[in-house]
Amino acid sequence: MEERKDAVRVKGIKKVYKLYDKASDRFREAFSVKNRGFHADHYALDGIDFSVKNGECMGIIGTNGSGKSTLLKIITGVLHPSEGEVEINGRVSALLELGAGFNMEYTGIENVYLNGTMMGLSKKEIDQRLPLIEDFAEIGAFIHQPVKTYSSGMFARLAFAAAINVDPDILIVDEALSVGDIFFQAKCYRKFNEFKSQGKTIIFVSHDMSSVLKYCERCLLIHKGKQTALGRSAEVIDIYKKILVNLYDENQEDQKCAVENASQRGGRISGKDTADSLWKERLIQNPNFTDYGDGRAEIVDFAILDENGECTSSIRKGTECTIKIKVCFHAQIKEPILAYTVKDLKGTEITGTNTALEKKSIGNVKPGDMITVSFCQKMALQGAQYLVSFGCTGYEAGNFTVYHRLYDMAQLQIISDRNTIGCVDLNADVKITYEQA
Repeated sequence: MEERKDAVRVKGIKKVYKLYDKASDRFREAFSVKNRGFHADHYALDGIDFSVKNGECMGIIGTNGSGKSTLLKIITGVLHPSEGEVEINGRVSALLELGAGFNMEYTGIENVYLNGTMMGLSKKEIDQRLPLIEDFAEIGAFIHQPVKTYSSGMFARLAFAAAINVDPDILIVDEALSVGDIFFQAKCYRKFNEFKSQGKTIIFVSHDMSSVLKYCERCLLIHKGKQTALGRSAEVIDIYKKILVNLYDENQEDQKCAVENASQRGGRISGKDTADSLWKERLIQNPNFTDYGDGRAEIVDFAILDENGECTSSIRKGTECTIKIKVCFHAQIKEPILAYTVKDLKGTEITGTNTALEKKSIGNVKPGDMITVSFCQKMALQGAQYLVSFGCTGYEAGNFTVYHRLYDMAQLQIISDRNTIGCVDLNADVKITYEQA
């Protein structure tokens, strides 16, 4: 099979900004006789090197401020690198800052022609694409009104429609698929899938790991401006999960290498485990959680463990996971109950269980006892963001009693490349039988 050519090639990119303590330092440096520097170098990007093949969909992930948007702006020519070069083979359409370049005094139609001209299209080509843009944006007669009169949703719809309908060879998307309402978002993803099925080259930046896993064969991870990992999306996401919970060791050489090399070795890249640290310190916690109870018991630690037994806030759908709760008792209690619940971001309880429902008796406890309960299950929730609550309760003289509760305490992200309808996946086994007419 003929090897695919590179659509995008990034070679040794560095982007350095000069940071000055005060404005006068810039003037002093410019007129220094001895060429003395009065600035500190800040590397927004430091040594980025990768290529994207024709027809490949590649993800770029990293925390906020890691340098993702800076890299995209360099690829699209908005910024110039301090070092290195970028090779582009084909027409590029970039969905970075929707509506960038729009004139608020112009009508929607006039901005479509302005945007098309900036993309290098002729008036005839824009004329041909205008019906497609109008149909995709779905803002009706407002397209003939000045965009300063638009709502934010209408503005995003028109900007996305104008950017997506230029028939690019290379599509660069930076979190732009989450614009508008849920119906327009679904329409954006359908267009994204259409581009992918047409064999377009796509560079996709997102914080939604389920979408990255679903659409991207390979993934680049940038951390603090440096290229941290490059390889299969699932394995790069595993490293990103460690960064999110401060388990990534920047000084550990085997973590710096490309995931592609690790896959060939058959090894697994993992962070250094700190035996004496609390489990909960490795999770993404909600600073606005609710904490209450009568104080006779205290939830001192909790964990979410993936299929490899590593503490993480991200679980892949369909894999084994464990939720652990550790409680210290400060009084004698008969038959305490330990529980967890999972809510969606709207506050709806999706699932949960406890030791009583599972018919597991803890028995009677006395002051100083420390009990850990592990709930092991297969993750069937759909790919999305959730909040996990933990509780220690019981019954005294028939009355329900709360000893300690942590509401909406920990973030849980389910990563999935296939979501079905509803909250859970019943893991259907689909069989198709063909019969001749």
